[in-house]
Amino acid sequence: MMQRAIVVAVVTPATRDSIDAELSEFEALANAAGARVVDRVVQRRDRVDPATLVGSGKASEISELARDLNAQLLLVLNDLRPRQRKNLEAILPLAIVDRTMLILDVFARHARSREGKLQVELAQLRYRQSNLIGVGADLSRLGGGIGTRGPGETKLEVDRRRIGARISVLRRLLTDVRRQRAVRRSARDGERLVALVGYTNVGKTSLLNAMARSHAFVADQPFATLDPTIRRVYLAPGTYVRLADTVGFITDLPKDLINAFQATLEELGEADLLLHVVDAGNAQWSRQRRAVETLLHELRLDNTPRLLVFNKADRLVAEAADEAGVTYVSALTGAGLTELRAALIERLA
Repeated sequence: MMQRAIVVAVVTPATRDSIDAELSEFEALANAAGARVVDRVVQRRDRVDPATLVGSGKASEISELARDLNAQLLLVLNDLRPRQRKNLEAILPLAIVDRTMLILDVFARHARSREGKLQVELAQLRYRQSNLIGVGADLSRLGGGIGTRGPGETKLEVDRRRIGARISVLRRLLTDVRRQRAVRRSARDGERLVALVGYTNVGKTSLLNAMARSHAFVADQPFATLDPTIRRVYLAPGTYVRLADTVGFITDLPKDLINAFQATLEELGEADLLLHVVDAGNAQWSRQRRAVETLLHELRLDNTPRLLVFNKADRLVAEAADEAGVTYVSALTGAGLTELRAALIERLA
């Protein structure tokens, strides 16, 4: 059953221009996590309140609203500090989940392989450890549901000592995963590796399926793909590449996730070419493109060659039209795939 949720956001001068896009994205994450947004509270302030994020008066108003709407969950767009969370929990009679916790929860829902589950669990535990979540009375307030779901054995009831012990175990297991990946990479047959990168839900997996005539799992929601999928793709007679689908990016992707997914993201470092996929049907494509480029810089991939491709050209918005040096394709209709294969051959030459 979907949890009834109220979305809360504090808008400061620094976030004023992008708030509408960020809220839409946040509510898509909420839906992917199994929540139904029943109301939205947006507060404009010069700066967030250091004690409760929204101020004690607004927090009391939200508490009354939650009771009127029978909401079970408060989804906060802003990342909460431990002090703010504790103070809000003293006022609000419902579970509180911030943006980082929500993203981690979506990852937990979509983790399918053992490796993916290990990586998500490690990210969750690191986040709880660094934010002092899951200690003492706070545990009983959170209960089950969004923000508490995890793919592994640990739950929010574990104490700091058990969290630390479990993190050590996960690190050892993921070290083994990285060794196995290194062995597999060394055994490759010499074909070039092209890695798909891009913002979440831009259609990377659909493009992989269209080019490789494969049937990798596709869903119209954020972070449907967590585990790398590699397919052999025909470019021209006698010319093939290995095309790798990877986890999608998002603005301000939590550092705990980046660190936990090192084993997966190492595939990007081994790629001969990064195929940066942009959603041509999204008016926010420029903001999304910058977010991806920022993360690639943080991953030290500035020197890896790139090819920019605009997917969903069948839904092209005016903001994405007539970009220079871009290949336009539609994974849905197949339009532009021949041109993309030619562009890959030229770029890899």
